[in-house]
Amino acid sequence: MRYRTIGTDPATRREVSVLSLGAMLFGTATDETTAYAILDRYVEAGGTFVDTSDNYAFWQNGGQGGESETLLGRWRRSRGIGTEIVFATKLGARPLAPGTSYVDNPEGLSATVIRESAERSRERLGVDRIDLLYAHIEDRTVRLRETVEGFAELVAEGTVGLLGASNHRAWRVERARGIAASAGLPGYEVLQYHRSYLPPRVDRPSDLDPDGDIGWAGPDLVSYLRAEPQLTLVAYSPLLKGAYARPERLGEAYALPGAPARLEALRAVAAESGATVNQVVLAWLMGGDVPAIPLVGFSSVAQLDEALAAVDLELTAEQRKRLDAAH
Repeated sequence: MRYRTIGTDPATRREVSVLSLGAMLFGTATDETTAYAILDRYVEAGGTFVDTSDNYAFWQNGGQGGESETLLGRWRRSRGIGTEIVFATKLGARPLAPGTSYVDNPEGLSATVIRESAERSRERLGVDRIDLLYAHIEDRTVRLRETVEGFAELVAEGTVGLLGASNHRAWRVERARGIAASAGLPGYEVLQYHRSYLPPRVDRPSDLDPDGDIGWAGPDLVSYLRAEPQLTLVAYSPLLKGAYARPERLGEAYALPGAPARLEALRAVAAESGATVNQVVLAWLMGGDVPAIPLVGFSSVAQLDEALAAVDLELTAEQRKRLDAAH
């Protein structure tokens, strides 16, 4: 396993594995026995960065979420896991009532919600401090300063380490970080967005934003990350739910003119490298000029082992140039 540092403050920064394990479906679609086997194998291989959210996975049973955090808490206690594993969770998108969702009834990002939801997440995870806490989605009904100060209070109290944001417009991230910096408060240091080799169409209105897909790490966000190298990009859904291996699953969102050429280049590099297309995608993300930490969910240990092999896959400069130029 390889590692990199997230965060800048010596009091809160952490060294994490370059491959993050997504626990979104643990405790619901992925049963406890399978989830424990995946977690055990991940740790055995040197993995140290586990990701969840307080709303995972509410859509599986029409509830409010929390099953993933609860399972991770049980696993931690059963294995005697301490601070050697970095746990990241999110708040802001938990439905306020069963049968609703983050679109029509989210908990939001008020100071009260941040404090109360973070406390519940700590209880479910069984930790004294959440290593990394994200604002899961935007909340434009609350003043941004209140959100920034609400997160900063938890860091000052020592119940949260690092702060991050997911599914926010780049200008909102910058504005929040500016407010924090001007007040001498901790700000967002880790950004979690959808990032993969094959880009989707992002201009159509989405559930969260009338101007299009707010979760994709597009040109504005990547440019921002390049200008602010102290920030870390965590890339969720990098393998497009298995669609690289089975392109018929890609769907309309990926039916862009450049897709066939990029898939052809991807398959060619995989054949040359003796790797799978999934492994090439992960290596492409980890070794890019704006490097990302891929966040991958698995339903079996075999899937995890395939991804772990990508950690040691080094693409040549020529291969990377070919991949980037395909369109």
